[in-house]
Amino acid sequence: MLIGIDANEANLTSARVGINQYAFDLLHAFYNLKTDHQFVIYLKTPPLDDLPKEKKDWTYRVIPFPKLWTQTRLPFDLYTHIPRPDVFFSMTHYAPRWSPIPTVVAIMDLGFLQTPEQFTSKDFNQLKSWTEYSVKQASRIITISQYTQGDIFKYYGRNSEVIYPGYDQKLFKSTRNLKVLKKYKVTQPYIFFIGSLRPSKNIEGLIKAFHQSKLPHQLVIAGKKGWLYGEIFKTVKDLKLEDRVIFTGFVDEPDVPVLMANAEAFVMPSFFEGFGIPVLEAMACGTPVVVSRIASLPEVAGDAGIYVNPHDIASISTGLATAIGPKRTDFIKLGLAQAKKFSWSSCAKQTLRVLESAI
Repeated sequence: MLIGIDANEANLTSARVGINQYAFDLLHAFYNLKTDHQFVIYLKTPPLDDLPKEKKDWTYRVIPFPKLWTQTRLPFDLYTHIPRPDVFFSMTHYAPRWSPIPTVVAIMDLGFLQTPEQFTSKDFNQLKSWTEYSVKQASRIITISQYTQGDIFKYYGRNSEVIYPGYDQKLFKSTRNLKVLKKYKVTQPYIFFIGSLRPSKNIEGLIKAFHQSKLPHQLVIAGKKGWLYGEIFKTVKDLKLEDRVIFTGFVDEPDVPVLMANAEAFVMPSFFEGFGIPVLEAMACGTPVVVSRIASLPEVAGDAGIYVNPHDIASISTGLATAIGPKRTDFIKLGLAQAKKFSWSSCAKQTLRVLESAI
């Protein structure tokens, strides 16, 4: 079977987060599978150096003309180029607008339908329209949580297959490297958050909860700027926390497990999450996780999660105190056990079975 994959999300940047990281890691997991299938990876631009290298059963097809690529250029190629894949997998919301072969689409979440105010009208309308046709035309739909599975049925009336992502098991483990802490001007003890700076992450609420908790810690906020992040920095200034809240910006991937493993707690107080891979990574590093009891996060953290109400500052503050309290060791043990349930290898095998069933 010849499998075509739209892997552009993995090829946009080496500073990967969210769906970029999902596409990158799943692509590598496919590459390492022992299978008789062949893969052709479709890209708008030449592959970055850290994508898998070409081999007998793994080739890249670079199709230029990136504007409206899934709407025009990709469909034209699928209809005219020989050999034609037997199935096409889009590792994103957007499938080819027209396709002569079965398509499978991966939907991370539908949070944009619940928070349209966080997008420009143009971006929201494109997300809404292009996701709708991709879902309705797909032969099979993959999603990464039972929560999003419910949303897909609610909004589109389509069934989908839940396949949980994994994490880099070689990279994320208990580790110490004080040079990394010094690099980002971090001193222990500290509470750690990582994610793009945008409203859905509830970073303002976290800062207020940290202030309310009166913990003698630093709060380390790692991640690149997303959108509508001005209030985050204003909150720090208003609460006079400039010396105790550290913004690292984007963190190089090898440094992330060090920052996670040496933190007293990892916190993700989001209003919404499609999955939450950093929660897995933190548990694998032996760090207690404080997470919102919303969306997919209970599926990720399981019994190891210290759950909070993201709309309640006092709840988040209590969660932080619990994470560093007398039961901290118990939460660490539960987290290590929970993290072992997830792997990219398992994700790739399950995804391949869905692709096979789409023929």
